[in-house]
Amino acid sequence: MMSQAVSSLTHLITQIISSLGYPGVALLMVLQTVAIPIPSEIILPFAGYLASLGRFNIWLIAFSGGLGSCLGASIAYYIGYKGGRPLVEKYGKMILISEYDLQLTDKFFSKNETWAIFFGQLLPVVRSFIAFPAGIAKANYRKFLVYTFAGSFVWSLVLAYVGLKLGPQWLVLRERFRWLDYVVVLAIIIFLIFWVWRHLRSRYEPKA
Repeated sequence: MMSQAVSSLTHLITQIISSLGYPGVALLMVLQTVAIPIPSEIILPFAGYLASLGRFNIWLIAFSGGLGSCLGASIAYYIGYKGGRPLVEKYGKMILISEYDLQLTDKFFSKNETWAIFFGQLLPVVRSFIAFPAGIAKANYRKFLVYTFAGSFVWSLVLAYVGLKLGPQWLVLRERFRWLDYVVVLAIIIFLIFWVWRHLRSRYEPKA
């Protein structure tokens, strides 16, 4: 079932890129950056494979990937900036998010926004979600765009280059990168468990 879904998704991605070219790469990266589960580990290596056939230029693939990521991340940033904080302040307690957590988010991005945004674009899973908390924290938008583009450009260039070198075997890259997805997801699960434990502990601790 899962393999059939991945196969269908791969077919859809390759059809979009084959039909639309660079705009297709950018469009898919827009969707991938707003938390729609379209793996860039399929988008970019396939585009790189087409570069090996002379249809694409690897630098334009990276530019298209960076541009698409900026557009998608801007949407998520805007949602977080305009509606994220009021929504979290109103309903955050239902998912164990407090005002203190919002303050921590603000402090984190004020001190680390450069590397958080840049390196966030180099991590599977994380790159799809980093823009929303950046918007909630009202990170500087110009810096946000610059470092989102820079990180996404590097990510796109590396994956497209590997696809270029692998040629017809480009699809094996998804399998080789799967372990990294698992590591990131495991780290997120551990963080969520700690998050829930910390909030439940503080909720039921006897007040002094």
